[in-house]
Amino acid sequence: MVQKRKMFISNEFIKQIQYRLLWLSLFSSIIIGFSLQIRAQDSKNCLLLDNWQSDSILTNSTQVRYSSCWGFVQNGLEYGVIGSTEGHHIFQLTAADSFQFIDFVPGRYVSSQAITREYKTYQNYLYATADEGSGSLQIMDLSYLPDSVVLVADIQNTTIGKIHNLFIDTSNALLYACSVTPFLNGQEMSLVPLKVFSLQDPLNPTILWEGPNDIPEVHDIFVRNNLAILNCGYDGIRVYDFTNPNSPTYLSNLSFYQEQGYNHQGWLTPNNETYVFADETPGTPLKKAKLNNDKSLTIQSLFGVENEPYPKTAHNIQCTNEFAFVAYYNDGLRIFDLRTNPPEEIAFYDTHQDINGNTFSMWGAWGIYTLLPSQRILVSDRISGFYLFSFDRNLFTKIKPSDEIRVMPNPSNSNEGFTVQLPYKMNATSVCVYDSFGRKIVEAEKPGSNLVTIDSVIVSGIYYVQIEFVNYLNEIEKHIEKLIIN
Repeated sequence: MVQKRKMFISNEFIKQIQYRLLWLSLFSSIIIGFSLQIRAQDSKNCLLLDNWQSDSILTNSTQVRYSSCWGFVQNGLEYGVIGSTEGHHIFQLTAADSFQFIDFVPGRYVSSQAITREYKTYQNYLYATADEGSGSLQIMDLSYLPDSVVLVADIQNTTIGKIHNLFIDTSNALLYACSVTPFLNGQEMSLVPLKVFSLQDPLNPTILWEGPNDIPEVHDIFVRNNLAILNCGYDGIRVYDFTNPNSPTYLSNLSFYQEQGYNHQGWLTPNNETYVFADETPGTPLKKAKLNNDKSLTIQSLFGVENEPYPKTAHNIQCTNEFAFVAYYNDGLRIFDLRTNPPEEIAFYDTHQDINGNTFSMWGAWGIYTLLPSQRILVSDRISGFYLFSFDRNLFTKIKPSDEIRVMPNPSNSNEGFTVQLPYKMNATSVCVYDSFGRKIVEAEKPGSNLVTIDSVIVSGIYYVQIEFVNYLNEIEKHIEKLIIN
């Protein structure tokens, strides 16, 4: 017979167990909170809709598989293309905000070294360049979409060959090819800084002009209404008038400027007032410049991400009148408000995860496209593939930058909702609405932003909005605003 023993547990022992459990719980909360805080720093005011990548695509020890991207509309549907070491991947952007694979067209040169492909569209055609190996200008017919994409031309000759970048002035049917290396009997010829082609016959570009002869390269270019802004590497920026594409007129240059590096790429705002450009040199900031009446450029401000823990590099830019959208290499997608001076960062999504000890700042976001009717954003990351984002431009456009915490509109109507605005450098961790009796009636579903919109229908009365946020000391701080609902 087994004799049962009674166990006596002292109150002191129970207290110690309870204390340890409480400590463990608090410790876990701290760790979880710290983890959430770190994740929250990876994005702000941007929503990731979809990401496509493939481990089967050819690469080497760098894990670089992708290059640039572009977007376009065909028969009322939105599409995106991303380049890889193997060729061109075309996707439809669905109404459900996802990538739907449509077709793949191999590049002429397929190699783990094929890391520079660029794209533009004209009429029903997609133009693709490559700048390594036996690269060429490939032209694809888009008229068969949404079923397929057909390669209809692959040009490599004494006029066209490897091309670093291109820009198409669609209103004047002109193709601008930057840093062109033609071929003669399969052998590379001398690099030409810039070539301009007529696209009167879209499948047979006809050369009109090449130059300038006094600089070694034109890395990229922006053209609108025959005004061309050339990014010339270490020779800065030049501006030309291509009204006569056979004999362009030189207008101005910006050969020397503050924080100068390798002048890489830029974009002119739709109102033709502001030109934003990047130097592809680690640690150099973005530049916001004014386009003057004489077509010269005057730099107004320098801006960008912090160079910590190592010097950072911006790559490609597109702009509206209000915002600059930047593929910022290791820092992913970055969005800046051009209405502030200097432009302040208002949204971001980090597509690239840094590796401990890695200080190379040119792995991540490479290409960007922001011109779709839906205002969805395409980003290509050299390692992690194709991204689709949403960013509420309308909300930011109607709200002016502020250094104060505000609730707008206030008073508000019961059926229209309201928005809580914090300074750009703050993020709300919690937004709650309390009635006059102290009862919580609404809590925001998605804090972690400096703009939080509450769409809930609230009956007429007086309310108090409590905003919790992380201050400059990295402490949680509370702020209360009175809200009147009519």
